Amino acid sequence: MNFQAVLFDCDGVLVDSESITNGVLRDMLEESGWTLTPAECMRFFIGKAVKDERVLIETRTGQPLTEDWMQRFRERRNVGLEARLQPIRNAVEAVANIHARYAGRIACASGADRFKVDLQLNKCGLMPYFKDFIFSGHEMPRSKPAPDVYLAAAAALGVDPQRCAVVEDTVTGVIAGVAAGATVFGYSPAEAGHDAPNALRAAGAAAIFTDMRALADLL
Repeated sequence: MNFQAVLFDCDGVLVDSESITNGVLRDMLEESGWTLTPAECMRFFIGKAVKDERVLIETRTGQPLTEDWMQRFRERRNVGLEARLQPIRNAVEAVANIHARYAGRIACASGADRFKVDLQLNKCGLMPYFKDFIFSGHEMPRSKPAPDVYLAAAAALGVDPQRCAVVEDTVTGVIAGVAAGATVFGYSPAEAGHDAPNALRAAGAAAIFTDMRALADLL
């Protein structure tokens, strides 16, 4: 496939944020009455927007998921990200390379809220590559696994979704990319916070890779 654009997820693909965000979420869920191990919290929530898991959270905690609770979660999450966030290993170099190869036709299409996406791209030195093409699932009619955020990114770039490569690290994201009509490349390194290769393939990923240095040539 001769791709015309590359669409990146953010969390777990560009920035190493999952352990930070899920650590805050695990602590707050425990404070609300639902005790999880870090691994269990990852399994329940990786690749998903917390607000979309309202029914699950309310069932397990026995308490309503209020806007006040969500606001406190976002505030604590942001403090953690500001203090400890790092880019995914080799991601900045890979993005710079792909940005040059594709004449700037790249986008960040995240399921996270826009404030978080902007914070993370700025923190990790990635904003210059994506500043005009950043899309949040919170701003779409439907979040991932629906394809809306990827369809919006492809449309803004003026590229048919079928000529787009999508880079994802979770089953939820792979399903979204496939539903958009794109070819999905699954990033699945050994570190925790990413879905396993077999799960990504089963969801529709066309190829799996474990090092961001390999992505440009793989595309």
